[in-house]
Formats: sequence, structure tokens, C-alpha cells
Amino acid sequence: MKLTADIKKDIFKEHAGSETNTGQAEAQIALFTHRISHLTEHLKENKKDYSAELSLVKLVGKRRALLNYIAKKDIFRYRDIIGKLGLRK
Repeated sequence: MKLTADIKKDIFKEHAGSETNTGQAEAQIALFTHRISHLTEHLKENKKDYSAELSLVKLVGKRRALLNYIAKKDIFRYRDIIGKLGLRK
């Protein structure tokens, strides 16, 4: 599913508490997760789309960096976001 403004608002409202709180780490991780799942589905159909593959690798790295930041700051927030998004680890 393509990322629209309405979907972004819903993601930010669910994970950050309000539609305007777009900078919170949990909201950014949720947004990255949505984009990663969309790119993964795209790459299943288009195996030779190397620019999308590069974008996917960069997004995974950004999400991992934010997850490491949250884990270092507050382990309970980290466990909560991992559980909500259904991420491994």
C-alpha cells in the first residue's frame, strides 16, 4: 500500500500520540517499518530494481539506528515499540 498523507497521519497518531508529533523516534520507526514492508513487497515482484533495493537497505539501517538509540535511552520504550510493530529481536 502506497504511503499517503492520511496513512502518515494515522501512523503518527497511533505511535506518537498526535498527528503533528512527527519527530518522535517511535513514530519515525513506525513510518520506516511501513515503508520497508512496502518496498519488500515491491522487490518480490521486481527483482532487478536495484535502486529500490538500495533504498530498502538504507531504511533498514536508519530504523536500526533509531532502535539502538531507544534501547540505550529507555529499554521499556524499546520493548514496547518492538512488540507493537511485531519486529523480531
